[in-house]
Amino acid sequence: MVILGDQLSPKMSSLNQADKATDIILICEVAAETGYVAHHKKKIAFVLSAMRHFARELEALGWTVDYVKLDDEDNTGSITSEIERALERHDCRSVLITEPGEWRLREALEAYAAAHPIPVRMLDDDRFVCSRGAFADWAQGRKQLRMEHFYREIRRKTGLLMDGDQPVGGRWNYDSENRKPPKDGMDFPTPLRGPSDEITNTILTMVGDRFADHFGSLEPFWFAVTRNGAEAAFDQFVETALSNFGDYQDAMLSEEKYLFHAVIALYLNVGLLDPLAVCRRVEKAFHDGAVPLNAAEGFIRQIIGWREYVRGIYWRQGPDYVKENFFGHTRALPDFYWTGETDMACLRACVEQTRSDAYAHHIQRLMITGNFAMLAGVDPKAVHEWYLAVYADAYEWVELPNTLGMSQFADGGLLASKPYAASGNYINRMSDYCGDCRYKVSKKTGPDACPFNYLYWDFLARNREKLGGNPRLARPYSTWDRFESDRQQDFQRSADQFLEKL
Repeated sequence: MVILGDQLSPKMSSLNQADKATDIILICEVAAETGYVAHHKKKIAFVLSAMRHFARELEALGWTVDYVKLDDEDNTGSITSEIERALERHDCRSVLITEPGEWRLREALEAYAAAHPIPVRMLDDDRFVCSRGAFADWAQGRKQLRMEHFYREIRRKTGLLMDGDQPVGGRWNYDSENRKPPKDGMDFPTPLRGPSDEITNTILTMVGDRFADHFGSLEPFWFAVTRNGAEAAFDQFVETALSNFGDYQDAMLSEEKYLFHAVIALYLNVGLLDPLAVCRRVEKAFHDGAVPLNAAEGFIRQIIGWREYVRGIYWRQGPDYVKENFFGHTRALPDFYWTGETDMACLRACVEQTRSDAYAHHIQRLMITGNFAMLAGVDPKAVHEWYLAVYADAYEWVELPNTLGMSQFADGGLLASKPYAASGNYINRMSDYCGDCRYKVSKKTGPDACPFNYLYWDFLARNREKLGGNPRLARPYSTWDRFESDRQQDFQRSADQFLEKL
């Protein structure tokens, strides 16, 4: 039986089908998985340490584990080759595995199974609330695959925050109450930091040596790498931050990386936390009177709404989804996405935080790094590859639809009803980035103006043929039409001059 690096849960379907008395679990660290993109050093260290700790957890539960380390001199570097070696070591009659989360690996395993006589049985990954088949059934025949409609169905299925067939409080969605800008003098909790042990320290040394040229800072390393550690981190979030999560989940501050965010996506995505269990915990906090409804609903929507929905989109659209490019954008990703060396304070802060922690919250990703890339016309596949490389919680099934569909609108509206484009005014309202920026958010054009201001209008103007009929963009296009011709030209000239130097 094979356990992959993002399947670190004792509830895996493969484990439920296996027999402790006779079956052997293969867990292998392989170069193909650490290097198919140049992952952030912290992500590599997190996954490898969590894998080694999970192997110990399985052994304590009575399983026999065959564990192959990355630096084992006989390691072949790929999962399929390591399966082949394991079959030679053990007298096995079949291979059992829970389906991988990505097309890339699923296709490799299917090709392996087709080329070898030994049976390879691949099971559904039932850690999700909505199976791939159930999502396909929901999507069948629909003209629009909107998350809100999917979310309501999953709320009914799970019963989360439900009063019979109706939502608690009378409303399904409290997103309109979750957009408050940060206040001066607020106190923010810090996510629980996991202690390093011998396993983690060994991993940190190896990653520092072997992946020295990868993006990001390796230390301080503070991620939890065990189930108990992840659960403790989530408990601390519920107790210290959840009550304010709803109000300020869209806020951004230069000196506060986490605000009231949970920072648990990396634990969910490797299996150290169970998505339905964390939602039940948040629901209980609401019913106990510990947190307001908009906080509980906002959190639960991110898990059983967006997370489940984008997985369904990923598998439904297939491996060619990555090629979508609705706007025909071809610009290379600017170097400052890797270096942080830019005069734009908001982008510099988000990239520096990403480099330090392999983390940025969803509004930083969507409305700063993603918004800029779309306005500037960056190739959406390059943006996708950057997000996949730099964040500890990034796996293609969850990252690709969020990037291609929501952030870059590269699928032309399959996922989002309009592009998430914004000028500097939005950033100024929701953050403190603009205060010490070299550019002036109050200026609309010229060398001292915030680049988001003229890039926003230039983006709308050059894509009018594709976006002009979108009802959600009727107001900005009406505003554009009221501008004098000279002002329109100023916006476009400023954009051209900026992009020529990018």
